[in-house]
Amino acid sequence: MSNEAQPNLTGTYDSKRASARSGSESFRAALPILPGATLGILGGGQLGRMFTIAARTMGYKVMVLDPDFSSPAGQMADVHLQADYTDHGALRQLGAACAAVTTEFENVPAASLIELASHTRVSPGAQCVAIAQDRSHEKSWLATNGFATAPFALVYNEGDLDQGSADTGFPALLKVARFGYDGKGQARVDSLDEARAAFREFGGQPCVLEGFVKLECEVSVVLARSDAGECVLFPVAENRHEAGILDVSIVPARVSDTIATQARDMARDIADKLGYVGVMAVEFFVVGGRLLVNEIAPRPHNSGHYTLDACVTDQFEQQVRALAGLPLGDTRLMSPVVMVNILGDRWTGGGPNWDALLAHPNVKLHLYGKESARPGRKMGHFNVLDTDLPAALALAERMREVL
Repeated sequence: MSNEAQPNLTGTYDSKRASARSGSESFRAALPILPGATLGILGGGQLGRMFTIAARTMGYKVMVLDPDFSSPAGQMADVHLQADYTDHGALRQLGAACAAVTTEFENVPAASLIELASHTRVSPGAQCVAIAQDRSHEKSWLATNGFATAPFALVYNEGDLDQGSADTGFPALLKVARFGYDGKGQARVDSLDEARAAFREFGGQPCVLEGFVKLECEVSVVLARSDAGECVLFPVAENRHEAGILDVSIVPARVSDTIATQARDMARDIADKLGYVGVMAVEFFVVGGRLLVNEIAPRPHNSGHYTLDACVTDQFEQQVRALAGLPLGDTRLMSPVVMVNILGDRWTGGGPNWDALLAHPNVKLHLYGKESARPGRKMGHFNVLDTDLPAALALAERMREVL
């Protein structure tokens, strides 16, 4: 490690230095952090819940900061701080109690991560999260660093749509730059008038206009990267979406070895150029036999839930290992697997048919402990394992229909 990249052990935050180091923490606790220590997480949803379970299984205590009193992660944690992510008192308490802190979702304010980094180790760093949480920053960073994407244009005012639409063509997707997820905050537009109307509907906030591409399929790669730059990658997942929400992930992805290798190489290259520390996912479009980067997620990912049952190390144990400065785990796929999301829509008309699902010994059910089911809300998932991938997919699709 060069002198420029050495950790700042005084515990103070230097914004210029942090920016130059592109996402690394400004404070590092003594590594490795061993069982018995307390780990913190910002965010109390299902990803935080599964991180908490992994950490507690490994012997760590967990403190969750989330404003929701019934948060899924808070139910499983040793301590649940019910406070806003910008609450200075809660952040100080979290920083004082935890040997290291991570995030569950990318919309945590970067300023909160900066504040935490003056007290404890934070991974991923504020710079990486700030890039990934804003589509305009993310797209610009990808283009600047030579990663191919679908055609896009940055839209800060209605006038930008004239040149932007000339660059992307129609049809296109107009997406809010921040706080959009699972199909929310985006609209298909087929003309300039529709784009203007959608921009007004989004309140005139910054957006990205993305041109349509002819997809062969969508794939993703989940990886983990350590302080020392060690990077391990999970097998490539092939993903199908419904209404902008991930529906099914098929592993190994049914793509050529060339595409699979390129996806893993590109994901590793992105993590290296970001200086990323932790678990992250990169989503790709396969278009005309080549890969376009769709999005970066600076956290474990829905498409990586198959790892809970099918890999030597799952993505949440890997998140604990990266955060604690432990050697990264083996990512070997032990069985072909298909993951299916369970949305709140399934609770209409009497609720899910659990009997049918649990009648199969090779089906693994994971529910997230959410108190209320709503259409489109992720309530859980199940994994189907089989030595024969087509058989696993056939059973998964059958269970998806009868559930």
